[in-house]
Amino acid sequence: MKNVLDGKRILIVDDEPDILETLVEILDMCLVDSAPNFETAQKFLNKNRYDLAILDIMGVRGYELLELANERNIPALMLTAHAVSPDNLVKSIKGGAQSYIPKDKISEIAVYIADILEPREKSGERGADWFEKLEPYFDKKFGEGWKEKDKGFWDVYDQKYRAGKDEIEGML
Repeated sequence: MKNVLDGKRILIVDDEPDILETLVEILDMCLVDSAPNFETAQKFLNKNRYDLAILDIMGVRGYELLELANERNIPALMLTAHAVSPDNLVKSIKGGAQSYIPKDKISEIAVYIADILEPREKSGERGADWFEKLEPYFDKKFGEGWKEKDKGFWDVYDQKYRAGKDEIEGML
């Protein structure tokens, strides 16, 4: 079976050279451009078409790059170490990011990229598999009740991207 990542064009933007090297290595089945800063990433986004962009938040003006990726209809995954917080998670999703992954989950990045690309290829839809997988991580990292500050946002998110108990029971 063909891997959804085979031959995909990916832009990776991070100011840490070791992160860029690691991602290029992990994503060796993809055609990867890497950028160490905002300016280089902006040039790549203006010149090339990508199937996905992986954007660091800190050090490369990740939210500005997210806007540029959105303008070009390029799905973006936010990858961060220093900006792992409920506020940045919500800001990323509200800003149009398809996923928000802590750097300590970098070894699993191909799975999260596939979670973005597979639904888009099948139906053009956006999936929430990444959040299902990472919610226990966020619960542990952010502490009990971390969603309460943005309860309205999470209620809408759950309705839009996650099947409720009644829907699941109706499917069975």
